[in-house]
Amino acid sequence: MISKKDLYKIVFESDTKAGRQFDVFLLWSILFSILVTILDSIPSLNQSFKLGFNVIEWFFTILFTIEYLLRIYISPKPSRYIISFWGFVDLFSILPTYLSLFAYGYHYLLVVRILRLLRVFRILKLARFNKESITLLKALKASSYKIGIFLFSVLAIVVLLGTIMYVVESGENGFTSIPQSIYWAIITVTTVGYGDIVPHTVLGKFISSFAMIIGYAIIAVPTGIVTVEMAKSDETKKLCPSCGNSNPVSSNFCSECGANLKEVNNGRDS
Repeated sequence: MISKKDLYKIVFESDTKAGRQFDVFLLWSILFSILVTILDSIPSLNQSFKLGFNVIEWFFTILFTIEYLLRIYISPKPSRYIISFWGFVDLFSILPTYLSLFAYGYHYLLVVRILRLLRVFRILKLARFNKESITLLKALKASSYKIGIFLFSVLAIVVLLGTIMYVVESGENGFTSIPQSIYWAIITVTTVGYGDIVPHTVLGKFISSFAMIIGYAIIAVPTGIVTVEMAKSDETKKLCPSCGNSNPVSSNFCSECGANLKEVNNGRDS
């Protein structure tokens, strides 16, 4: 009989061999269920394989329901898991299918359709099983202050450019207001360039060229900030004494052989 503690290591900790196998199984289940949801949205396939799609969807809904209840059961503090971000993601990944049972009548068909689309929330569950995504989230969190200051600077630039263009173009050629001109500045600086608003004056074209050039520099800055933080997170690793596998510094067990890493020093210090 597997204890709660052992189940917790398998379900919540992906740095054990059994935990990794559980995550791989769940990962493929999520991917396949999302694929079924996408295919089900195609009218021709929905008409031809409606029963099959429903059977598969209920299979995955029951599977993820068992997973959700299991996580609540083995959690040291179930309430903390239920109200956590991942708890809400797990709940929203199964809730639409059950809610669709109570939407009766023709005028509810649109609501049912929307509820079925919410099953794509399962894609958010994928991040839990990817160590690289955890590293990326940590890097984004560490660089959030710098990125926030950078975005504020970009906002100031587009407001300034939009205001100048509103004055230069004299409210003509689509620059009918400052907010409209700021919209033009945003799509120009981000190099999107829809072309629905185009300057016609010589000075306006010069300012547009300047905005396009600084746009490339603006795109590169946040990438560099996040890259630096990700490089810092890769500096510390734990080397498994049994198989030599490199593991994240926060790992308690080797992801390859399952050896205990709690007493292992960081790879940088060894």
